[in-house]
This record gives sequence, structure tokens and C-alpha cells, in this order.
Amino acid sequence: MHAAQRLIDEIRAEAMPLAGSDGALDRLLALSAEARFVLIGEATHGTEEFYALRAALTKRLIEEHDFAAVAAEADWPDAYRANRYVRGDPTIDDADDALVDFERFPSWMWRNTVVRDFLAWLRAHNDTIADPMEKAGFYGLDLYSLESSIAAVVAYLDRVDPAAAATARAHYGCFDRHVRNPQEYGYATMLGLSHGCEREVLEQLVTLRRSRYQYLARDGFAAGEDYYCAEQNAAVVRNAELYYRTMFEGRVTSWNLRDKHMASTLYGIADHLHAQRGRPVKIVVWAHNSHIGDARATEMGERGEWNIGSLVREAHGRSAVLIGFSTHHGSVRAASAWDGPGEVKPVRPAIAESTEQIFHDVGLPAFLLFLRENEALHRHLDLSRLQRAIGVLYLPQTERQSHYFYARLSDQFDAVVHIDATRALEPLAHARPRPSDEVAETYPTGL
Repeated sequence: MHAAQRLIDEIRAEAMPLAGSDGALDRLLALSAEARFVLIGEATHGTEEFYALRAALTKRLIEEHDFAAVAAEADWPDAYRANRYVRGDPTIDDADDALVDFERFPSWMWRNTVVRDFLAWLRAHNDTIADPMEKAGFYGLDLYSLESSIAAVVAYLDRVDPAAAATARAHYGCFDRHVRNPQEYGYATMLGLSHGCEREVLEQLVTLRRSRYQYLARDGFAAGEDYYCAEQNAAVVRNAELYYRTMFEGRVTSWNLRDKHMASTLYGIADHLHAQRGRPVKIVVWAHNSHIGDARATEMGERGEWNIGSLVREAHGRSAVLIGFSTHHGSVRAASAWDGPGEVKPVRPAIAESTEQIFHDVGLPAFLLFLRENEALHRHLDLSRLQRAIGVLYLPQTERQSHYFYARLSDQFDAVVHIDATRALEPLAHARPRPSDEVAETYPTGL
């Protein structure tokens, strides 16, 4: 028998069909239930099925296995409004209103019907829990919110310590002496046209932390939440400033800084919730495959890149579960250019000999593969093969160069879900307009 056919037959024998029962989801649940961190990916930033299955698994982890939070590849201040809503903030009308701060490109990544419905479910779930410290949260991991995080720190200090707010304005005023656009700021510092704001943002973070106990003594649980949010926003400003200063040094440096920030934020959320609940907590992470699959199993890892998946798996071993997704063809919501509109774009059939094409040849519409300690599959899937990644941009005319990379699937994930034909994510209506000087996300691949 031809080697390629043997591989397809082996995968078919190991595959658990998704249609017709909850068996595959039950197996994923069993794999994930006792993990400290469950990282659930997506092969695109705009596919309905990836978001829906991820939400379904997360609901069960929260409801049946006491997972304490979702930590998403989203900006901290935008996601924190959703966190306030799911924890019962009466000033936020509904789940749609909870997502209004996700205005910046690519807004559909979080302002979509699946996330809205998940937040509504999480609010209803939390409403059955009397103790505010036991309610599950929703947090952002990313660092692109330079301007809105500055505004959030100053607004917090205006409420609790006006004199400290004046100091914060002086520190963050450093950016006003140069440029507000972070890309231009980074370019100017690289060329030596600006000394940068590194000292000022670090001083502001340290100043805020020095007053921690003064601010926490005010109002119990609410004071703790408000301070934690402000402190994290100050940390975002510090790391965003560094990110934009280093982004012109090369892909590896900026990628590693961003994913290290996201991993550090994840651990900070875990510590914060541990302190609240008095016990270690379990957290679900929602991010692109490229962030949650172990980078050490990819060509990016060979270039020196790490990601959340490799950092968390290296630190936590079997207590980290990494779940990936793939698709062969269908449609996706993505843009053609940065800051362009989200479009429903046809996804081309996967290229020959890619992982996605092999999965297509298995002949099942949707299935789950368990890769952890699966010797039968490891024999075949530890070879480096092409794998597709679609971010917020999809450029079919340069598909091979723009969207494929080499990876060893069996080392990259603990389990993978393949859905052969997928459809585009459904966005919500536009939120209110963002002021014209708002920060734009700059990472070129959109992952």
C-alpha cells in the first residue's frame, strides 16, 4: 500500500466524527478537565465553526469543572468591559453592549454573534452564583491598546487619587511630545529622532504599584478589581511602548515580546483569581493556532520564536492542554488590507501534501484526533508538513507564501479538530466610531 494511503487510513481509524453525538466533545472534556490551562485555537480569525466549538467546550469546562476564566487574544481594556458585564455590572445593558469597546480593526474578531452569545450565557451562569469572587471572568491578553490603556489608568486615578492622576498625565505626556501613532513612535525612536518614553512608562507603573495598599484599603472586592484593572493597563502601556520600539528590529523580537506579554498576563490573571478564591484556578485561553500551538514544533520555533503554547507547556507540562483547528475549504471573514473592511472571502482548497489536504482525503466532514501519547499517529504526524494559518488578512493570490508554514502536528497540539468545509463568522453591527487618533494594531500577519 502506498505510504500516503496508509497515513490516510491510519487517521481515519483514529478519527472521532463530530457529527451525531457528543462523544468527541466528551473526550476533549476528559482530556482538559484537570488541566491548569486549556489553550483552544483557531486556524483563522474569522470562522464560525471554530468559535462555536470553542465556546461549547468552554461552557462545559466552566459549568462542570470549575474553570475560572477565559483569557482571549484581545486587548485588556476592551475585554475588561465584557468581564464587568459577565460578573454582573448593572450599567452594561446586554452582551452586545458589553462588546462595544471592540471598535478597532479587526472588530469582527470579538464583536461577533458567537462571542456575544457566549457572554450572555456566562452572565446567566454567573447570576446563579452569589459570591462575586466565584464568578467566572473574561479577560484580554494582548498589548495593542496603548492609547486606551493610558486613558484607563488616568481615569482610575482621577477617581481614587487626583494628585496621582496629575503625575500619570505628566508621565504619559511623554508621548505627546513626539507622536501619538505608535508605529511612528517606534520608527522615530529606532532612527534616534526621539529618546522614547521607556523611563516614563516604567516610572508610572512603579508609582502605581507603590500605592497599591492605599488604593486596596478603600472598598473591599470592588477596590481590588478596580486596582487590578488599572495596574494591568499600566503594564500594557509599558510593554506596548517596548513592543513598538522593537517592532522594526525584526519579526522574531516583536513576536516574542508580544507572546511573552500574553503569557505573563495569563499568569497574572491566574494569580489574581487564586488570591480571590483562595485556591489555584483553571483558565481557558482563546487565541489563534499560531499562538497556542507549541512553537517549538514549527519552522517559527526554528527561527527562535516562542509563543503562549510553548511557554505554558514548557512551564506546566501535562497540566497544559493545547487544542488546534483546521479546515480545507469554505469561506472566512477577513480583510484584504490592513484597516480594510471585513469581507466574506472564499477559502481555497488546501494545497497538495499539506496537513489540511491529508485531512480532507480522510473523507469525514468533521472529526477529532487525539495526538497526546498516540503512538500510531505520532509515527506519521511527527514529520514536518505544510499547515495553513489565516489571520485577519487573507491573501489567496499569495496563499503559499502568506498563509502556510511547516509544523510537526503531533508535537504542536495535544488534540486537533478538523472541519472540512467551514463558513465565515457573522459580525455584529458597527459600534460607535473610534476617535481618529486611536491606536491601530500593527502586527503584519494579523495573527
